[in-house]
Amino acid sequence: MSFKLITIIVIVLGVLAVSQLVRLYELSSKLRNRREEDVTNRDNKLNANLLLAFMIFFYAGFIYLMTEYGWTGRGDAASVHGETTDWLLNLNFVIIIAVFFLTNTLLFVFAWKYVRKPGVKAYFYPHDNKLELIWTVVPAIVLAVIIILGLKTWNGITGESTKEAIRIELFSKQFDWTARYSGEDNVLGKFDYKLTTQENELALLTTATLDSAIRYMEFGKSDSTVLGIKLLEYKLNNPKNIFIPEDRIKMETDLDRKTRLLRLLYQIKARHNAKLDASAYDDILQKDTLHLLKGKEYEISFRAKDVIHSAYFPHLRAQINTVPGQVTRLKVTPTISTAEMRVRKNNPKFNYVLMCNKICGSAHYKMKMIVVIDTPQQYSSWLKSKTTFKDDYLKPAAVATDSSAVAVTVGDSSKLGM
Repeated sequence: MSFKLITIIVIVLGVLAVSQLVRLYELSSKLRNRREEDVTNRDNKLNANLLLAFMIFFYAGFIYLMTEYGWTGRGDAASVHGETTDWLLNLNFVIIIAVFFLTNTLLFVFAWKYVRKPGVKAYFYPHDNKLELIWTVVPAIVLAVIIILGLKTWNGITGESTKEAIRIELFSKQFDWTARYSGEDNVLGKFDYKLTTQENELALLTTATLDSAIRYMEFGKSDSTVLGIKLLEYKLNNPKNIFIPEDRIKMETDLDRKTRLLRLLYQIKARHNAKLDASAYDDILQKDTLHLLKGKEYEISFRAKDVIHSAYFPHLRAQINTVPGQVTRLKVTPTISTAEMRVRKNNPKFNYVLMCNKICGSAHYKMKMIVVIDTPQQYSSWLKSKTTFKDDYLKPAAVATDSSAVAVTVGDSSKLGM
């Protein structure tokens, strides 16, 4: 006999047994001349004692779990403001637990003490202004204190940083993070989303990236995977090319969008001050790991390319949303290096981490970045090993889109007006 058949038989027999027990209870009630809604004093007393026993068991389990697994399980805060937020959270827990014990004790003890007794009538107590005032004003005062302290803490996290703070930007997209350090001048270079290309993912604004973005709009990619304006115009205006209406509409829409974007790029170029290039060229881009210096204040700004993400540093007690089209920011000062935290946790493999705390898509679960908090010597050594945006971007053939590539694609450069 299969396991599934045995399971079905057991379930059926269980249902039959329960139905027979219910029937037996109904028959016994009729024999005792007792209606279903009638409750004896014995049953009332039993229920009252069971409620008191449950309260004791409930409290014992709660206290055991707290002593066994810790107060909150958060571990040590590794930032200056983290200690403040932990203190505020602990205050909240103290208030919540106190209210939890008070209200549940009143609930269960009153149910036990004031159980229905023969010959004793319940006292009708419809209203009391003093009690109403107490349980309205007291919670309001407590909530006001919590909110004021919370706003004060939040203002401390998001307030103005000092001039000595290191400027960093974290760029989020599905499904990874890119860190941008401000370089020697401690000034992050400007950016504009219209400059986004495969070679300039963070859309940094310099003379070179402007020229590259303009070439990209005009000529696309040399492998024709992305069509530029010149090639789109050639294809649409060539009488030899025949398109179905849907494809033609799609190409015309793409051409219109790129033409408008090209005009905007030329306007940006006309207003651009080449002296600002230096602030972007000395920036350092970092993909795999975010390095921070212990004891140093950081001003961190956040951007998002596609959807709303949420930058979450659990050990630094910091979290803020990253929103497309908007720059958010916070400041943080690490206080415990990675090596010190490994000793505290007795875990040589421990690492701080930056996570996305918004469900941002199918691969949200793997949107993480290792965070390393270094000592001054470690941080200095790491920083010297990094190359700048200028070193990485201004390489030969960094942007492989030019008029000759397009001419080769269409087979006749004269038809492009060149």
